[in-house]
Amino acid sequence: MERVRADDTLLEAVVRASTVTAEAMMAGRKLLVAGNGGSAADAQHLVAEFVSRLTVNRPALRAIALTTDTSILTAIGNDFEYHNVFERQIEALGQTGDVFLGISTSGNSKNIVKALELAREKGITTIGYSGNGGGQMAALCDINVIIPSSTTMNIQESHLALEHIFCIMVELCCFGPDFGGYAKALGL
Repeated sequence: MERVRADDTLLEAVVRASTVTAEAMMAGRKLLVAGNGGSAADAQHLVAEFVSRLTVNRPALRAIALTTDTSILTAIGNDFEYHNVFERQIEALGQTGDVFLGISTSGNSKNIVKALELAREKGITTIGYSGNGGGQMAALCDINVIIPSSTTMNIQESHLALEHIFCIMVELCCFGPDFGGYAKALGL
């Protein structure tokens, strides 16, 4: 976490990701999020913060976790292949102007890579939360948040903290600098 806090480029990427996501949401677009294993749990957790709330009641923000519908996941895994589970959902739900956030500690999850490829083709802004130097995802993301570690649990811990900050920053962009007392608490 200390290396993350000291990495201005990484923190600037979180701010850019927040700004782009807030602009998309204010234009009526949505955030789509996916990951595997612990990153799938992060995707669901983050989307819950957007749709419900992080700390302060506010209007719901458009976000969808592509990790939650077992019928869709198992149908695609069975009828196609598991590496298509997020790509097919991007095909069905993604629209130009949306934002896709792919989460992968390795940066090499095949199903995230395929989803990023299709998202770019569809004019969807791509954001990657990864580690291990960014892996294959790095070249496919408009914005990369790459944790400077190769230790999965440390990458995941950093992702979670930065996902909360990402949500706070989107809220500030959407609802103004005085929203929720965040600006004062963050020294902004």
